Amino acid sequence: MSHRNGEVPYKHPWPEDQLGNVASVTVGGTPSTSVPEYWNGEVPWMSSGDVHLRRILDVPTRISDLGLRCSNATMVDPPAVAIGLAGQGKTRGTVAIVLCRLCTNQSVALIKGNPHTLDTNYLLYNLEYRYAELRSRSAGGGRAGLSKQLLEAVPVPLPSTTEQSKIADVLSTVDRAIEQTQALIAKQHRIKAGLMQDLLSRGIDAEGNLRSEETHEFKDSPLGRIPIEWDIAELGSLTESYDSITYGVLKPGPYVENGVPLLQIEDVIHGDIQIELLHRISPELDSQYKRTRLRGGEVVVSLVGTIGRIAHLPPSVCGFNLHRNLALVRPVAKHSSRFLYHFLRSEGGQKEFARNSLGSTQALFNLGSLRALCVPLPDPDEQERIAERSDALDAASAKTALARDKLIELKTAMMQDLLTGDKRVTPLLEPAEIT
Repeated sequence: MSHRNGEVPYKHPWPEDQLGNVASVTVGGTPSTSVPEYWNGEVPWMSSGDVHLRRILDVPTRISDLGLRCSNATMVDPPAVAIGLAGQGKTRGTVAIVLCRLCTNQSVALIKGNPHTLDTNYLLYNLEYRYAELRSRSAGGGRAGLSKQLLEAVPVPLPSTTEQSKIADVLSTVDRAIEQTQALIAKQHRIKAGLMQDLLSRGIDAEGNLRSEETHEFKDSPLGRIPIEWDIAELGSLTESYDSITYGVLKPGPYVENGVPLLQIEDVIHGDIQIELLHRISPELDSQYKRTRLRGGEVVVSLVGTIGRIAHLPPSVCGFNLHRNLALVRPVAKHSSRFLYHFLRSEGGQKEFARNSLGSTQALFNLGSLRALCVPLPDPDEQERIAERSDALDAASAKTALARDKLIELKTAMMQDLLTGDKRVTPLLEPAEIT
């Protein structure tokens, strides 16, 4: 179906109607910021960024009763679907379920379904599924934003309210599992941050126990209190040679189809390396940068943009090369590259990047500053023990993140099935409920 004809732009077995005929759409307003009396009262006031909370039980901003009366903000009872109306980022078209009484600014609409026709929770998932379509319906060729009039004209498939409710129930079950898994990830991150701080400042003794000042000797150092057995060294002193901390390829273009894979910041900082997606440089250019041919096991550091982002390279990158926006750090064999990786991305390591920066807004980090970074230096065996414990924390977090990602994939597939009618929830309903 084509939505130029006022129809839902995908096939489904149900009747449909425009949203304005089966729901109320309320767009808010903003009290004058020049009148202090309009603000910091008791009235919850939602801004467009709040839609990313997904389930809204409260919002951080308040206006006064006077601000409510002297603006276009309108209180709406729950439940309602909030949708971002403006913006070039992800906000425009993003939806959330509002479960408290509140008002909004002019960049958010609140939609309440007619309870006899449209289940509000079903509407949440229907509009979420149609995110790209809603953005394409925006006035001004997708640039100006959504409006009350545009939303009211959006056609909505209308199964029976009983089937709508069951569709929403099924999808909300998956949503709750995603939220619980995300909460577990956040908890793991908090625990991991604390443990990493302990591991990289107190270490693990020969018996496998975390040191404490009650049971072990410590000393002062440029990095704070550390075990008396540890040393402090500059990063450059831990590498094979002066050139073992170096820039990569200066001008990689033009890329070639069958060449040497080139690692860049976006390829190695945010997750597993997708080798088939890497840009490739000519063998001739690669031969000019033999010093940065990768072996696997090195540490790389971002030098532009957000400096100090760290990655540890797997063996699969052997023979690849490196872009100049990353620095290669290749420690000597007796020093654990995994220990070095964990320290550099830890709170202590990131403080060292900040300390060696020329300014808080610096967009570049030079090799001299990188070589001068202070690094704690346990003996090689303890480095390995700390790296193994840190790896285990990373693996636990990765396992939970993978479970969350699988749930998100499941939800996407279920939305495709249930919201198009490819798979019906009617077998889950009592026969008398099916209309």
